[in-house]
Amino acid sequence: MTAITLDGDALAAQIKDDLRSRVAALGERGVVPGLGTILVGDDGPSANYVGMKHKDCAQVGLHSVDKRLPATAAQAEVEQAVAELNDDPSVHAFIVQYPFPKGLDYEAAILGVDPAKDADGLHPVNLGHLVMGVDAPLACTPHGILKLLQAYGVPVVGRHVVVVGRGLTIGRPLANLLTLKRPDANAAVTVVHTGVADIGAFTRTADVVVAAAGSPGLITADMVKPGAAVVAAGVSFRDGRLLSDVDDGVAEVAGWLSPRVGGVGPMTRAMLLVNTVEAAERAAGVTAP
Repeated sequence: MTAITLDGDALAAQIKDDLRSRVAALGERGVVPGLGTILVGDDGPSANYVGMKHKDCAQVGLHSVDKRLPATAAQAEVEQAVAELNDDPSVHAFIVQYPFPKGLDYEAAILGVDPAKDADGLHPVNLGHLVMGVDAPLACTPHGILKLLQAYGVPVVGRHVVVVGRGLTIGRPLANLLTLKRPDANAAVTVVHTGVADIGAFTRTADVVVAAAGSPGLITADMVKPGAAVVAAGVSFRDGRLLSDVDDGVAEVAGWLSPRVGGVGPMTRAMLLVNTVEAAERAAGVTAP
């Protein structure tokens, strides 16, 4: 068996095409959606990722604001940058890039973000809305994963999904999203993590496995039920190389598999654009399609 590729690059391109028409419609009202980013320090992967986000904005027709602070910045300077983007009418949504340099409080910075401008969907107010099933900006990576599964016809409704990882950006919001009674979710969800002695005991029973632990090669072929869908959401960097939570051998067992590059990453960035355009539509009183 050779797994069907869950091609995030291709789906993200389709989403961008759809967004261009929505951006054009907003333009007719004199509105240009704006995305802001705050990057603190000189973390290489983060800087590269932020750069890609601004390129995405240019491709779709979004205005973008790039705020960069040195690793020596004080907490007050970070929070001032957050306040400035909250008050900037040209910025409809923005992100505070993680991780932060040591000594700075990332959670405090996130709490300062206006929930209506929360492009990442990670403010406690929006996470609370997710738990309640109330419409609000969704966490980008979980939403992107759900869109990817839906686009490639992976059965999710009523199926067993195992999420490996309990982090704030993927594991916890994804588990809540998958349990919602909606046509692309409504699954039975189990959450495990690297503190569980036998992760394979859970993943071998799953119809869908989402690896989001940030532990290279954690999910191996013997841990996957033949024909299951496997989403490689967790990555880490070692010696300048991007490493996946999913071992290459899983491709010979899984029915569907997202690639290490061009899988979940492009979808995360695409959903960031979606959140920004939707924020601009809300501000303009436009009903989203």
